[in-house]
Amino acid sequence: MSFNVDAVFQIAGIGIIVAMMHTVLKQMGKEDYAQWVTLIGFIVVLFMVATMVEDLFQTIKNVFLFQS
Repeated sequence: MSFNVDAVFQIAGIGIIVAMMHTVLKQMGKEDYAQWVTLIGFIVVLFMVATMVEDLFQTIKNVFLFQS
């Protein structure tokens, strides 16, 4: 199993975009929208990480239990 560096850059990119949107919305006085953007960004990254963890557990299962 090789480590996918692209996923790290995708998560970092999402973080940067969400941080910029949060800052712009907060400066415009729309704190509620800024919080929603941050929450949605967090949920997207959480699903990405959950998928990676699922793949990791599947690989561990295949290696140690010799199942496919």
